[in-house]
Amino acid sequence: MLRKKDLLGLKDLTVEEIEYILDHTAEMKDVLLSKNAIDNLSDKCVTTLFYENSTRTQNSFLLASQMLGAKTLTVNVATSSVKKGESLVDTGKTLDALLTDVIVIRHSMAGAPELLAKNVKASVINAGDGMNEHPTQALLDIFTMREKFGTIKGLKVTLVGDIKHSRVARSNFWGLIKLGAEVSVVGPQTLLPKGINELGCEVYTDIEEAIIGANVVMGLRLQLERQKSGLFPSKSEYAELFAVTSEKIANCCPDALVMHPGPVNRGIEIGSDVTDGANSVIEEQVTNGVAVRMAVMDILAGGR
Repeated sequence: MLRKKDLLGLKDLTVEEIEYILDHTAEMKDVLLSKNAIDNLSDKCVTTLFYENSTRTQNSFLLASQMLGAKTLTVNVATSSVKKGESLVDTGKTLDALLTDVIVIRHSMAGAPELLAKNVKASVINAGDGMNEHPTQALLDIFTMREKFGTIKGLKVTLVGDIKHSRVARSNFWGLIKLGAEVSVVGPQTLLPKGINELGCEVYTDIEEAIIGANVVMGLRLQLERQKSGLFPSKSEYAELFAVTSEKIANCCPDALVMHPGPVNRGIEIGSDVTDGANSVIEEQVTNGVAVRMAVMDILAGGR
């Protein structure tokens, strides 16, 4: 069981809670691969409330809900009462009144899921808030690593690219470090947040040095929509220095995994040969994302 009714981030979860979700994810993956829906949430309603665009995350939650037998609602923010000035809290109270049991929210403002959670009876799952956290993405990343290596403890994991603006990176820091991984980050100095080393990460600006002996190399999306101009000279120069290429990952462990939360900007963040190569588990991450979200919703709404 989780201590709280909501999943807002990995920062506040215990090691035991993270491992409990991962263990249940393994069970849910078997259900998912069987393609036979179960009825654990047949009396529940799941609503997705996305204030930012999404393909993988939103559809992953919807499929996960359907695999658990839940009813689903999708709030189209662009055509909802939000455009008439309705506040987030009032939107949440409306969804409560519609007997929603789980609200999955993505928002551009850090802290929006926490605000919502404090004002609704439904369980709130953070599907990404600003530059803060994206807990289910990190859980699916960690599950993928654990599935391949059997454990997280002792793994060397290197995150490459736009660390400063990445909520995926932050959630991964909290989860991986708690579970005993050695985490390092590498990117242009302008894309590395101040104080990042205080979280227990090794910090590099040379990718070839950073990934020596790495078990996992995770490329991150260049979040141009969150950046001010001038943080790096050009995409082509960034790609030359920091793109994950087959030449650069030659210094990793032979069985190293290449990961990316998607969508991938091919040739800029990761070379196409690496994206489609034998070490890549990017598509497996997508599948595991459904299983993780099944597990989280089953735990929160199914009374596990």
